[in-house]
Amino acid sequence: MQAVQSPIIPVVGELIKNSPGTISLGQGVVSYSPPPEAIELLPQFLGESTNNLYKAVEGIPPLLTALAQKLLAFNQIEINTENCIVVTAGSNMAFMNAILAITSPGDEIILNTPYYFNHEMAITMAGCRVVLVETDENYQLQLDAIAQAITAKTRAVVTISPNNPTGVVYCEKLLRQVNQLCRDRQIYHISDEAYEYFTYDGVKHTSPASFAGSSEYTISLFSLSKAYGFASWRIGYMVIPKHLLVAIKKVQDTILICPPVVSQYAALGALQAKDEYLQENIGAIAQVRQIVLEYLEQLQGLCTITPADGAFYFFLKVHTQIDAFTLVKRLIQEHQIAVIPGTTFGMENGCYLRVAYGALQKDTVQAGMARLVNGLKTILVTAK
Repeated sequence: MQAVQSPIIPVVGELIKNSPGTISLGQGVVSYSPPPEAIELLPQFLGESTNNLYKAVEGIPPLLTALAQKLLAFNQIEINTENCIVVTAGSNMAFMNAILAITSPGDEIILNTPYYFNHEMAITMAGCRVVLVETDENYQLQLDAIAQAITAKTRAVVTISPNNPTGVVYCEKLLRQVNQLCRDRQIYHISDEAYEYFTYDGVKHTSPASFAGSSEYTISLFSLSKAYGFASWRIGYMVIPKHLLVAIKKVQDTILICPPVVSQYAALGALQAKDEYLQENIGAIAQVRQIVLEYLEQLQGLCTITPADGAFYFFLKVHTQIDAFTLVKRLIQEHQIAVIPGTTFGMENGCYLRVAYGALQKDTVQAGMARLVNGLKTILVTAK
């Protein structure tokens, strides 16, 4: 465990607590609540006494049915004899399930940088080796670099789209090429799609498991935490090759026994929410995103701001010699604005910051972004 990095969110949270009045552009959550349909199903859970007992390791049948319908309608993923769904306690657990099911200690997993820190932590915990592959200047996948990184010990390539921490969305062509590469090399493609609904300006989300013939080697991870305001309910799910089900059930039964049944009922209700629920809430985040973009334009010359069409993040490259974590501490302590340092996401060369805007309303985003712009200008000009 000493080799595993400490999660940054609690560290930044402690700094925020010691600087009252700080606005957080740190944690990746939304501000809105679950749909009323989620809460309306809870009496049904409470009304059945057997719901207080353990349920199926892979999830309750009504939820599995609802998820299969959602996957077909939104992701074009058909649940058939070659694949299956497993409900998990969030998609972080789905990732850990996958790593423990497909690896032995010493195996390698390819992550594209910047990576999602909990992925790197899980791989290290499993006694496996993280192999880092750089993305291009726009944080897009580099197929040749991924191919060159594959060795006899490689068990999977991980992609995240829409991406955390960059907000970048990978196009269908790139994802198809990575998926085909995994098939050719007989390894798994782990596709993390926690932000599947969060795309903007007409950009479409693509699920690699929708590609013909991909079921045998594609592992897809999903979450209700973001889109349905469900973070603390801890419900996600994974679509896996059928041949992995026995192994993944072993992992899940050991760690969890079964996903929280009360949360599964809430999830079943959430999936019945009207289309307007997602449209209105994600539409509001899209408006906040526009405000963030307008403020970020004021940092031209001080930062490189890469276009991002998804999730609710921007990943800034700051033109400074100041260490990223030092910069984060100064922004909190001197300007009462919190962001996350890029070192957490594997960006060791240079100063990078992740800006998260999903939890902000229009009024707080104005105040928060004004503090960020003013803070960076003040600190960077002083440093020169």
